[in-house]
Amino acid sequence: MADSERGHLVIPSELTEVATVQNAIVPLVEAAGYAREAVFAIRLALDEGVSNAIRHGNQLDASKTVSIDYEVTNKKVTVTICDQGPGFAPCDLPDPTLEENLCEPHGRGVMLMRAYMTGVSFNKQGNCVTLVKELGCRKPYDD
Repeated sequence: MADSERGHLVIPSELTEVATVQNAIVPLVEAAGYAREAVFAIRLALDEGVSNAIRHGNQLDASKTVSIDYEVTNKKVTVTICDQGPGFAPCDLPDPTLEENLCEPHGRGVMLMRAYMTGVSFNKQGNCVTLVKELGCRKPYDD
């Protein structure tokens, strides 16, 4: 692998396209020498981030697309996923671990991304999420 692998993907708003994104990025992560746990974490976060963009952002509207920009180095993986939806306020998501929200279907994907990645941030509009996984980060396996 080169010192840095960058790429840009544009996919239709179809849930089957999640695999396209994973198949483009995960082999680069593996080639960069990330541990099995980190590869799992990145694969899971990609699944959640891209699925959320398709399902919640673009409302499964086949006329809309999701764009993904990524960079993989031997120290850090950065992926930005943007949809064409109106966005949302991440702080308004209910805490899925509270008893009153255990049966609610929202908020778990963002919670998982935050648990497994070094960093998760949203743009001001709330229609782009940036996922970061640093090589030395052991989340969620920290003791």
